[in-house]
Amino acid sequence: METTLRGVGVSHGVAIGQVRHMGTAVLEPPVKEIPAEEAEREQQRARHAVEATAADLTARGNLAGGEAQAVLEAQALMAQDPELMADVDRRIAAGGTAERSVYDAFSRYRELLAGAGEYMAQRVADLDDVRNRIVARLLGVPMPGVPDSDEPYVLIARDLAPADTALLDPTLVLGFVTEEGGPTSHSAILARALGVPAVVALPGASEITEGTVVAVDGSTGDLFVEPSGAKRAELAKAAEERRAALAASSGPGATSDGHKVPLLANIGGPGDVPAAVEAGAEGVGLFRTEFLFLDDSKNAPSRDKQIQSYRSVLEAFPEGRVVVRVLDAGADKPLDFLTPTDEPNPALGVRGLRTLLDHPDILATQLTALAEAAEGLPVHLDVMAPMVADRHDARAFADACRTAGLNAKFGAMVEIPSAALRARSLLQEVEFLSLGTNDLAQYTFAADRQVGALSRLQDPWQPALLDLIALAADAARTEGKSCGVCGEAASDPLLACVLTGLGVTSLSMGATAIPYVRATLANHTLAQCERAAAAARATDTADEARRAAQAVLSEEG
Repeated sequence: METTLRGVGVSHGVAIGQVRHMGTAVLEPPVKEIPAEEAEREQQRARHAVEATAADLTARGNLAGGEAQAVLEAQALMAQDPELMADVDRRIAAGGTAERSVYDAFSRYRELLAGAGEYMAQRVADLDDVRNRIVARLLGVPMPGVPDSDEPYVLIARDLAPADTALLDPTLVLGFVTEEGGPTSHSAILARALGVPAVVALPGASEITEGTVVAVDGSTGDLFVEPSGAKRAELAKAAEERRAALAASSGPGATSDGHKVPLLANIGGPGDVPAAVEAGAEGVGLFRTEFLFLDDSKNAPSRDKQIQSYRSVLEAFPEGRVVVRVLDAGADKPLDFLTPTDEPNPALGVRGLRTLLDHPDILATQLTALAEAAEGLPVHLDVMAPMVADRHDARAFADACRTAGLNAKFGAMVEIPSAALRARSLLQEVEFLSLGTNDLAQYTFAADRQVGALSRLQDPWQPALLDLIALAADAARTEGKSCGVCGEAASDPLLACVLTGLGVTSLSMGATAIPYVRATLANHTLAQCERAAAAARATDTADEARRAAQAVLSEEG
């Protein structure tokens, strides 16, 4: 009998196929004492397993490229964390086996992260994956991972580690569903990059029997178990209509009555540029420069290396707009040479611009490298700071840009409620705003953005979040300046219409979402978008807001 389950849709498209489940996780190694004379051999075994695991993660990253490569390289660094390895050595010296000592050391670090309210709970999932891979290697058992299959299937898992998501074969994995995770988890971000339909935060997904036919709608978050022939035909027709609309859509982003809404791409480095260009991005709305710094968590990249990376991106968008976010370190992106190690809650600690203001030499080097990279190019360079809390922060960043001789517009990210509430004040110091809706939701609702159980509060359709976006957009309009969105909210075509109706002036997203957003905007007028935005804000829940906007746009489209 057909049943419908509801999760959070994070990657557009429809997939219909039989269920295959993720390979089982590594079993907990038994507690076993070893003689003291075997300790050195066990420590050597542990080190070899860690090094091999890190090398495997790095190799997977090299194969995947782009944003996935940066994520996996960060995971490889996690595997080799010197404090973790020192703990492993201590446990082995006290009589533990290599596999049990690795398991216990990683479990202890896991507890510390979870107890500290770590900014991204996905870090815990990443840590579990590293631990499982090392322990599997030590036990000589198969790695937990994607099942082998000659036939296409829909993958279901408790969660997907970046190492597995990055190398999914879209010709075999039609779509995937996870019980945990959220709209901004690594698996969700990488699914969008791959163009694989995906639903996350769907309770009970793992209970679906292997081989059951399901239909995944990555746009709505619906999972249809044993869909009827009529439901399959309905989904197939809707998918075909979407493909036709995408094929017919091209050119700059705009509503049907000609209101321009530039559609930009979020990138992590030069490797993401080709997909952005192919999707018709009008520029870059978020260049996450921290991935360049994560190559070596102990040392900042040289000025020359930065110039080379920045220039290769800037050259790809002649006459286009490229918005560069300066280093966003701290919390989930710790760097040994910058990040405090003793903060009780890194999400509320010294991160983003706060870190850079504490290390002005790092900021100055990055700004001067950007200035040199842009020299002689016709690109429109914008540079913005993350985690701006107030006018004092905005002024400090603008002063640093001027001191570096940067010929660019200076901007501030709105990721903290205080920045949205006092947006006009910020705009006395900077020339544009960019809304990071992922963090803005996290701080507005006190809801860690990677905890699947809190996905309701991480939903960008939450009316309170729409209110804050409207405040920032109104402030920018009053000051005659721009206010874009570079969070994952911009990748939702329906929400893109609402954001446009709220007064947002540009939208930046993963490259694969651009055609969907372009086609949807082109089907509605600015007035329709404004009415949809008003209807969404008049509700009290995210689901009500989504339905209200859909009702307006469906009636008027």
